[in-house]
Amino acid sequence: MRKGILSLTAVSVAAALTLTACGGDDSGDNGSGSGSGNKGKIGVILPDTKSSARYESFDRPFLEQSFKAAGVQYDIQNAEGSTQRFQTIADQMLTSGVTVLITDGLDSNSAAAVQRKAQAQGVKTIDYDRLALGGVSDYYVSFDNVKVGEELGKGLQKCLGDKKANIVYLNGAPTDNNATLFAQGAHSVLDKDTNYTKTAEQAVPDWDNQQAATIFEQMWTDKGGKIDGVLAANDGLGNAAISILKKNSAAGKVPVTGQDATIEGLQNILDGNQCMTVYKPIKQETDAAAKLAIALLNGQKGETNGTTKDTVGKRDVPSVLLNPVGVTKENIKQVVTDGFVKKEELCKGAYAAKCKAAGIE
Repeated sequence: MRKGILSLTAVSVAAALTLTACGGDDSGDNGSGSGSGNKGKIGVILPDTKSSARYESFDRPFLEQSFKAAGVQYDIQNAEGSTQRFQTIADQMLTSGVTVLITDGLDSNSAAAVQRKAQAQGVKTIDYDRLALGGVSDYYVSFDNVKVGEELGKGLQKCLGDKKANIVYLNGAPTDNNATLFAQGAHSVLDKDTNYTKTAEQAVPDWDNQQAATIFEQMWTDKGGKIDGVLAANDGLGNAAISILKKNSAAGKVPVTGQDATIEGLQNILDGNQCMTVYKPIKQETDAAAKLAIALLNGQKGETNGTTKDTVGKRDVPSVLLNPVGVTKENIKQVVTDGFVKKEELCKGAYAAKCKAAGIE
């Protein structure tokens, strides 16, 4: 199924880019690409640089690549973790003539407010990666976040095996709908296994790794070190837990999950301190978002493969939902083969031999 989505996305993006790759050399604002004969511009607001390195390392350059190839005007900015900055950027983009707005909100309320303002001005909106509950977006593009959670649960289950185990959950930000879906997916797998007992669960405000370390250290102390597995919602939270396990000489003995296939997370897997991560081929996501935005810019209807329930707005949002991949030492080379991370960065220094042992040549 994953290959099918890849092929569909690639073909559709190629078609959309062909339709729009025409026109002049008019430049847009703030890192925008060349303009085309299209009237209008695509705005993208990314959330931060703190919760994950992905947004500036992958999302921005991949989106820029698609927009430049299409010859459309665009403006990509990062809210740097500030809802006030997020709203200010949106106001600036709407004033500058953006006609399609892609938003990856820091929380549902601020993102939904921006969408309503855009709608009032006739601007089409796309929720990117996170759904703004109670919003009015025309489309939603993301990985199937319940499946992401299922991969986390299955990964921890595989690492723990059939033994009796006390597990704890380090969930993402309580204001992030994705974090809710990750936890839902993980629980759907682990709650059915009678070998496991959940002994603690806590959401980490703002996905903050330092707070995650403090929270996990309190869990460890409260449980007297009797924690056998950690369901961490991403690599940053996983690494925070690992830092506390190292302090207590338990790193590598207690399986820890993660998400985003970051260099840090992958190296933790190579070290044996993290049992798995969830890899989301981000180019699939940026391609899908670019395809939708370009279609809307041209007054066309976007192609979707499902809907997502907005439980606050009580509506079904037309969606493009992509499939995540669970990654362990056994298939870690896929992340390098796909070009998601560079071998030179992952396998430098002491990791050269570990990469080779994992089949990364």
